[in-house]
Amino acid sequence: MKVHSIFLFALFFFLSPLVSSADTLIVCSNCPYTSIKDAIRESQNFDTILVKKGIYKEIEITVDKPLTLIAEKGAVIDGEEKGEIIVIKSDWVTVDGFTIINVGTSYIKDFAAIRVRSSRHFTIANNTIKNLFFGIYIEKSKKGVISGNKIYGKAINEFNSGNGIQLWYSNEISIDNNVVWQVRDGIYLEFSNFCVITRNESAHNVRYGLHFMFSNDDLVSDNTYDNNGAGVAIMFSKNMQMHHNIFKNNWGSAAYGVLLKEVNDTKINNNTFFRNTTGINIEGSNRIEYLHNDFISNGWAINSRGANYYNTINYNNFMHNSFDLVYHGGVNHNDFHSNYWSSYTGYDLDKDGIGDIPYRPVKLFSYIVNKTPEAILFLRSLFVDIIDFSEKVSPIFTPDHLMDNAPLMKKIKHDKN
Repeated sequence: MKVHSIFLFALFFFLSPLVSSADTLIVCSNCPYTSIKDAIRESQNFDTILVKKGIYKEIEITVDKPLTLIAEKGAVIDGEEKGEIIVIKSDWVTVDGFTIINVGTSYIKDFAAIRVRSSRHFTIANNTIKNLFFGIYIEKSKKGVISGNKIYGKAINEFNSGNGIQLWYSNEISIDNNVVWQVRDGIYLEFSNFCVITRNESAHNVRYGLHFMFSNDDLVSDNTYDNNGAGVAIMFSKNMQMHHNIFKNNWGSAAYGVLLKEVNDTKINNNTFFRNTTGINIEGSNRIEYLHNDFISNGWAINSRGANYYNTINYNNFMHNSFDLVYHGGVNHNDFHSNYWSSYTGYDLDKDGIGDIPYRPVKLFSYIVNKTPEAILFLRSLFVDIIDFSEKVSPIFTPDHLMDNAPLMKKIKHDKN
């Protein structure tokens, strides 16, 4: 502890003369600096560059020293669709309050409105980005903040569009309170660990609202994923935490609230899944904890596609879904216990709040629909009731031990904070 204190004192002693002597350089059409590039070139470490209202037609604005770039309301950087706009190559850089439009398109270079390369302690805050290819692209960087930005794309399909916020080999990044609309993936992380993703709205995106690949130990909380191709995809990752998020209206032939593929040792708790084609789609994922979630009015609440072992599905509400559970495979190594099922028709004679007979959440008709999707037309027919009842009495196709032995009689009130 003493060595740590000495180090901080030495760092403060070294930096304080630099910070105390920092200047503010003003950019405007009739100022000594008429372009942002000119001000950066003439600045010293830890200076502030204040950009006044106006349109600045610049690309490849390279920030290669510790600086704070602040925009007054109405300051617009127009890339004229010619290339990348701001490139950060230094530690301790802040870019705050800009409107950035017309990023160039390149399928080789992935042009971005703001790119951060091999930097630490950066802040990208309160910017508005429109007509983009990629929005904010972070590569091989650490300990940064991306907060309060608004990113609005015009993506029609995933082949000619980029991502709103992308992290590549970047760790300990905070992504907080951003809005990302109509891009390919709202937020994309690849080989990025110990990141915190909170309070974002990711909506109307072509592919995923949030997408993880080969990323571990990340936290996702208090976000809304609305009307995306799919809400969140987590692939080949572990030790993730996802709580107090809303997944809604992710509706289509291959739409999910959450997609898990080859994911291990992860917690998915206190989330709401509302009106998705599939609430959670799981494949090859083990030791996942699903607690205190609400599955409401989805097509399939949970679709377990196989090779999913030692998962815990407890204290969730399954309400008014077309199918609560689809389970592929004849062996169950997962724990379904103490959930509320709106379609449960059992009784509670001892009035302890727990159904006296177990509930089988897997219906035979779900297998039929999986094999022949057109059969969904018979969902509300007497025929479906008959075959599901026969399977309930004498299970043949469904795992006979896949059941909730303690189904709850009343909806669980979950903590939404």
